Amino acid sequence: MDSLARTMRQGTKNKTKHKNKTMTYSSSLAVGRQRYAARSQNITGFKSKDKAIGPVSNTIILIVLACLVGLLYLTQVTKTNAYSYKINDLKNKQAGLREEYDQLAIDSARLQAQERIKNSEVASKLVSAVPSGVVAN
Repeated sequence: MDSLARTMRQGTKNKTKHKNKTMTYSSSLAVGRQRYAARSQNITGFKSKDKAIGPVSNTIILIVLACLVGLLYLTQVTKTNAYSYKINDLKNKQAGLREEYDQLAIDSARLQAQERIKNSEVASKLVSAVPSGVVAN
């Protein structure tokens, strides 16, 4: 009998405990104030509100950053191609100038050879030929 009475009392205690656990608006405010109402503490509490970025915002930011990195890469590739065209043009110009230099060196050697021939000892001993006349048909 004692055990039955004990369980009945515990059941009513549990019901009263459960009944006291329901919260109303005013009791929730009181609980919030009780947290800071201890001795040597202020009643007013300041909470820092950390703003967090959500997963959608993170995804959008990552996509934008990826686009910016891609744009930076494309500008660098475009600059490299532009310099490549300039280098190619300069190489073609250099090849043309080398050919012209080689041709001028050959012409210079030929002209110097004619001057040397005219001033040589053998050329001075030659007799100049005078045209005797024109042959008519």
